Amino acid sequence: MTSQHTATAGHPVLRVPPASPEAAAAYFGASLAFHADVSDVAAAFAAEGDPGFVLLDSRSTQSWNQGHIPGAVHLPTALIAGQARNLLDPAVPVVTYCWGPGCNGATRAALALARLGYQVKEMLGGFEYWVREGFEYETGEGHERRDAEPLTAPVDAEPLTAPVDAEDCGC
Repeated sequence: MTSQHTATAGHPVLRVPPASPEAAAAYFGASLAFHADVSDVAAAFAAEGDPGFVLLDSRSTQSWNQGHIPGAVHLPTALIAGQARNLLDPAVPVVTYCWGPGCNGATRAALALARLGYQVKEMLGGFEYWVREGFEYETGEGHERRDAEPLTAPVDAEPLTAPVDAEDCGC
């Protein structure tokens, strides 16, 4: 064991050693099978053609009316069991979102859809991070962006959640 390893093994980060590379690959691969991030969803929607999935807003009607992602389907979690078959094609994967990282509504919606036989992922960050990253959203007043930027002007990304002067995050 090296002296550097001995010196750091006592702090909380390495108190429990990292998983083996094989276990880490299995875990992170599985995580990507269950999750998508806001930037990847936005890129899929911005590309020409069908993104290959349906984006589902699982929040209440009041929340939907306050603001939602253009192109999303609205189906509150409580209504999924009774209405999913009428709104969603079981052959098309679904990506769920709710308010944000402090809310597990998208997780509950994903679980309800999986129990009905849908392939499903959860969009990490939810509506909050969609807005914070400067992507367009829709309200009863029309299409908007954070800070009411004109749609033709560059949008300033939230510096704590996205790169400010880059096309994409590079991750």
